Amino acid sequence: MRVLLDTHLLLWSLSQPSKLSASVRRKIDAAEVYASAASIWEISIKSTLGKLDANPREVLDSIEPAGFSLLAVSGEHAARVAELPLLHKDPFDRILVAQALVEPMILLTNDEALRGYGSFVSLN
Repeated sequence: MRVLLDTHLLLWSLSQPSKLSASVRRKIDAAEVYASAASIWEISIKSTLGKLDANPREVLDSIEPAGFSLLAVSGEHAARVAELPLLHKDPFDRILVAQALVEPMILLTNDEALRGYGSFVSLN
């Protein structure tokens, strides 16, 4: 099973794994886990604006040692966003949904609003 972590779960996985539910921890332990470059971009923007206390470089540097793989944003991912229904307006969440669809993989998230995109979205 291939899993894409949303930004929130990525941060928890790397710095506060006790906040993850037992079922998410089991999924992560049993899966090939990916973190999106879009999540690093989101962390960069939100930390610069003072909305998030996380260092994007430290997060990026922690991905591989955690056993996760970095997923680049491709043109196919970006184009797929235009095909998504407007269930969610956050551009970072929408690119994660598109990536999960294109690759394909399970998107692990805390965001209930993303469930409407399909059964590939799994909530924490």
